[in-house]
Amino acid sequence: MIADSLTEIREQVVAACRHLAAAGLSPGSSGNVSVRVGDQVLITPTGSALRRVQAEDLAQVPVDGQTSNSAPKPSKELPVHLAVYRQRPEATAVVHLHSPYATACACLPPDESGLAQLPPLTPYRVMRLGDVPLAPYAKPGSSELGDGVERLAVRHHVILLANHGSVVAGTSLDAAVELAEELETAAHLSLLLRDLPHVQLTPAQAAVLR
Repeated sequence: MIADSLTEIREQVVAACRHLAAAGLSPGSSGNVSVRVGDQVLITPTGSALRRVQAEDLAQVPVDGQTSNSAPKPSKELPVHLAVYRQRPEATAVVHLHSPYATACACLPPDESGLAQLPPLTPYRVMRLGDVPLAPYAKPGSSELGDGVERLAVRHHVILLANHGSVVAGTSLDAAVELAEELETAAHLSLLLRDLPHVQLTPAQAAVLR
């Protein structure tokens, strides 16, 4: 039964990867997806594109971060995924992408509150994403990057990584994928309107939605 369940979950991860790739959210070989199953994490392998990953390619590693000789080798961004799982016990899936618009926003300086420049343009931007912090730049795959994400994941389920991309956590795989799409849409709208006159939700309007 457990083996059957894991097989099904692997296929669900592959389907999510294909969806993200088809939506243009994982250029080249960028991006990685993981799910937490009990005390284990299934994660896409290092060096593979989401558009071509197969179920048997997913690495299985302990969620506690203990050394694993898993083959295939997990994504080098495993520290980011494990950092989120440590701080968000409700999360069962994490998606990390280099999607164009979210990454563009991650290259902007933080706003006056120290958050990413993603203004409250729509109700769903506020309700679904909440405040989106900007993790300080660190080398991809480094423990420093994982540490920066872990400090922010305590309070945030959507994070931009400075000059790098995004990471989102969901209570299900579908929820995490949808959050990644919502973030890309919010970033796209933000950049489209950046130099145009526009109306944002007022602080009072946003407060009601939070």
